[in-house]
Amino acid sequence: MIHSNSELVTAFSAKLLNMDRLGAEEIINNSQKNNTPLQIVEGLVVPALEEIGKGWEEGTVALAQVYMGSRICEELVDLFLPPSSSERSSQPRMAIVLLDDYHALGKMIVYATLRASGYELQDYGRLTAKELVQRVCDDSIEVVLISTLMLRSALQVKDVKTWLLAAGSQTKIIVGGAPFRFDPQLWKEVGADEMGATAGEAVTAVENSMGVVA
Repeated sequence: MIHSNSELVTAFSAKLLNMDRLGAEEIINNSQKNNTPLQIVEGLVVPALEEIGKGWEEGTVALAQVYMGSRICEELVDLFLPPSSSERSSQPRMAIVLLDDYHALGKMIVYATLRASGYELQDYGRLTAKELVQRVCDDSIEVVLISTLMLRSALQVKDVKTWLLAAGSQTKIIVGGAPFRFDPQLWKEVGADEMGATAGEAVTAVENSMGVVA
């Protein structure tokens, strides 16, 4: 089984770091002989992306490699676990947004990583706090991931939380970005439900939120 094969995960990670899409696809195709699509995602794709993310934190992997590796996984996962698959049907309605900020790379990486991990979510692009609350309510979003770079933007999460509660929404808020890494308690202060310092942690935060909204 994949979950006990660390060598396979390392080999898959290497293909992603080298941006070898064909090599990565070959590993996945071979894995499908003895594993279900979800087993491949959970036992191969997610651990590989976590390994790459750890390399970025340690300074051995470039941010471009993190992003491109996530995009390759996103494309491959869509092939063997398409959005229409019944195996995705139990997911909550999710969205990701850049809150009143202009630096979108972090959001793009988290979005690609989540999709590569088998999740479906809407990309809201960049919105103000009021615009975000309106979209979340209109789309009946259950989990929203908010990315920020500036402290000014991060503090607006508190307004989002207040306005969502006033509108009767129980949407779970997951935050990430530089302000929340610099101040590990900030996510609690602004009323978020979870915080992901990395793309891998964002996946874990979504899993935690799914347990709450299920």
